[in-house]
Amino acid sequence: MAGRALRIGLTGGIGSGKSTVARAWTEAGADVIDTDAISRALTAAGGAAMPAIVHAFGAQAAGPDGALDRAYMRALAFRDEQAKRRLEAILHPMISAETSRRAEASAAGLLVFDVPLLVESGHWRQRVQRVLVVDCEEQTQVERVMQRSGWQREAVLAVIAQQASRAARRGVADAVLYNDGISAEALHTQVLSLAAHWRRG
Repeated sequence: MAGRALRIGLTGGIGSGKSTVARAWTEAGADVIDTDAISRALTAAGGAAMPAIVHAFGAQAAGPDGALDRAYMRALAFRDEQAKRRLEAILHPMISAETSRRAEASAAGLLVFDVPLLVESGHWRQRVQRVLVVDCEEQTQVERVMQRSGWQREAVLAVIAQQASRAARRGVADAVLYNDGISAEALHTQVLSLAAHWRRG
């Protein structure tokens, strides 16, 4: 079925509510392939990417449990573009390979690829037939991330600055879900409606 499945790319900035939308796609009968979850598995203790990461960045890249020290690597990537690219060069091919493996194994008629950096990556637009962007005001993003993660405002703004702009994401979208001031139920209804529409072609 994977070859005949409708392939949808789902993206949105940090705090946009993309995870809520992804869950709604699962309930609509789609197989959701979460590239962030794949990345976390690769960089967990014993993860397949950890030997290469420690080799590239030293033992300080791993925490006491052997998993990626995310705070350390996030700070390093923000101040050193070359370090960010080296990390991406390790992770992106592994994420891509696992994503392809899961897609080929799927029997669903709808495949949703949850890709936070879909716009930034450059190649994802060619891998999917539709792009769905979850969008909201920047202030909403900041408040959501501060509430759920306990980050300082400046840290959230720094991540937003590293991501594609809202306009850039909307520019590649086939559909945009505005997740500002609406309930999870309303968002869910919009996803079901969009799934039905795209299934019809």
